[in-house]
Amino acid sequence: MALLACTSVSAAPVVKRNPYTFVLENPYSDTIFQLGNVSYLANTKHPKVVLGVEPGTSTTTYIPITVIKTNASTISKDLLSSTIASYVDGDDVFSYDFLPGLYISSTTTASMDASAIEYLAGFNTSYVFSDGSVSGGGAIKVSTTAGLLAGPYLATLGENVVNFATVYRLYPDTYRTFLFGAYDSNDGQENHNPLGIFLPKMWDPMIPVPSRIYSWTDTRPLAGERVAVKDLYDVKELQTSGGSQAWAYITPTSNGTAPAVQRLINLGAVIVGKQKLAQFASGANPWEWQDEHYPFNPRGDGWLTCSASSSGAGCSVAAYDWLDYAIGSDTGSSMRRPAAVSGTYGQRPSQGLMSLERVLPLGGATDTAGVFSRDPYKWIKFAKNWYIPPLHQDVSITGLSPLVVPDSDAFPKTILYPTDYLPLNNSAAEPILEAFIANMTRIFGMSVKRFNFTATVQNWTDPVASNLTTLNAATGVINTWSAWEVIGRPLLTTWARLFDGRFPPIDPARRPGWKNFNESITNQAAYDRALVTKNRGVEWYEADLQYSTPESCSESVMLYDIGTGGLPSFREQSLNDSPAASYLAIRPPGAAITGANICPIFGCADFTIPIGQVPYQSNVTFHEEMVPVTINMVVKRGCDFVLYNMIEKLADEGVLKTVKTGRTAF
Repeated sequence: MALLACTSVSAAPVVKRNPYTFVLENPYSDTIFQLGNVSYLANTKHPKVVLGVEPGTSTTTYIPITVIKTNASTISKDLLSSTIASYVDGDDVFSYDFLPGLYISSTTTASMDASAIEYLAGFNTSYVFSDGSVSGGGAIKVSTTAGLLAGPYLATLGENVVNFATVYRLYPDTYRTFLFGAYDSNDGQENHNPLGIFLPKMWDPMIPVPSRIYSWTDTRPLAGERVAVKDLYDVKELQTSGGSQAWAYITPTSNGTAPAVQRLINLGAVIVGKQKLAQFASGANPWEWQDEHYPFNPRGDGWLTCSASSSGAGCSVAAYDWLDYAIGSDTGSSMRRPAAVSGTYGQRPSQGLMSLERVLPLGGATDTAGVFSRDPYKWIKFAKNWYIPPLHQDVSITGLSPLVVPDSDAFPKTILYPTDYLPLNNSAAEPILEAFIANMTRIFGMSVKRFNFTATVQNWTDPVASNLTTLNAATGVINTWSAWEVIGRPLLTTWARLFDGRFPPIDPARRPGWKNFNESITNQAAYDRALVTKNRGVEWYEADLQYSTPESCSESVMLYDIGTGGLPSFREQSLNDSPAASYLAIRPPGAAITGANICPIFGCADFTIPIGQVPYQSNVTFHEEMVPVTINMVVKRGCDFVLYNMIEKLADEGVLKTVKTGRTAF
């Protein structure tokens, strides 16, 4: 296909641009370059579009270039300046440094007037490309360029061809929440490439994010949204490590993508990297991490915990405006606690709401998939497009009844206030919760019922369903067997064979249990019995505690706190011994289980919601800092979308707000 020629525009520059500087070619033959002090990746191995150029072009030249598409009949200075200004304002990847070259096309017959030529000369734009839709300015008429989206590119001008390579800005992961960045290889095979680029001075991995302009005309619900993925989920051609270098050593890169992640890609989302987690989704404390360096929480003094399993995901969303969402998982608390300590929105959905095929398990019938977000509206939009019936888990996996998820305004009528889990630990935080409850009662006409959760369950007449200790033990069997069968046994067996009978180097959260694992006690038969026990508890819960009525999907919404009640909890163990701080996962006196265990046992939906913040005096910065205050909202299994609609209404009323990135959430 014949393309445009290059048109030199000569005029004294009035705008200073940073020149293109080649840095290196990565192992996938893509180009790392800089414009000033900003680093980029260009997918030069598999460019977005390859076009023919007029004969006689032979010198290879790399040109940062801007593609503009318009429906105007006159290409003027005003049109170019307003378009480029919208690119600068609406995109963090584009800059004026992408104006050494310009490609412009119009949906109608158009001409470039003198003001446009003068405007481009002000940027010292040396190469102007166009197609047959635009005349004037010396541009040669060529065929259309289907597939070339508006936005910034790195063009490679070679012998009779010009390639337009997708551009990614490289952001440093200063809070070290990622294992590595990743990007679409654009090879037509749905592969992703890892990006093993680091900043030696600061030890930060570089994360590639594409221009948002590429998605401006894409009508898919998540078009252009940047999503990070917990390193339990397979993404084709990326390594799934589970947070373990030993597991990565014995397993190949993934030959497919988890359906949960593929759904996001199909919706238009962009996968930007794999994130840190407590090894094999354990509940390890920060000071117990060995293989990975524990991520940093941007809130407060920067020394707060990120909590456990989905720690990298929760803290990354609290840290970076350039990241829209992060995918995690929750078995015992691994979405909800990271959301609590980072002051973000995160959820444990109803059991069975999302496929976990091609996801390393902790508990096959207790694992769930969740997403972190800063914005309640975006969070709801994401979830409603992600959790679709074809991706629900089969009852053979959950051991529960088929999942039905109505999307309605059949809101709860009662607020359950469990006195064995509330009020909040920090008296300064309790007024924030009381104001939240008052707003709920006002907006929805709800009544508040104070009750003791533990006593209520223990008063059920079924000897199994009423025994929280038995139910919790059954959940433990589900978790223990799944992880052992899929990960533990293969890892130990393979490592011993490879290394003269040695035990693999794994973190202490898993080492004792796997070293002493007894399959005569914990096995598939025990797992199957545990599923029956779990289902028995769920049936009682949904009949006697949180149940449906003709008016309400879940007659009640239960509130509790999975976090620390407004007290700081730190990554450094000794700092948590202060009476003004708190460890996580504390079981309240008189309660048989922690609040975090309720929905893993009973299958319900449990959402962590940021509602405020309170000050504390830091023993790290020796300065007053702020810690997030969150509350958990629990509804009957299957009532997720009703709860999302409730949260949306609370956001409409100004009760719930978008949280900021950085030290403070609000």
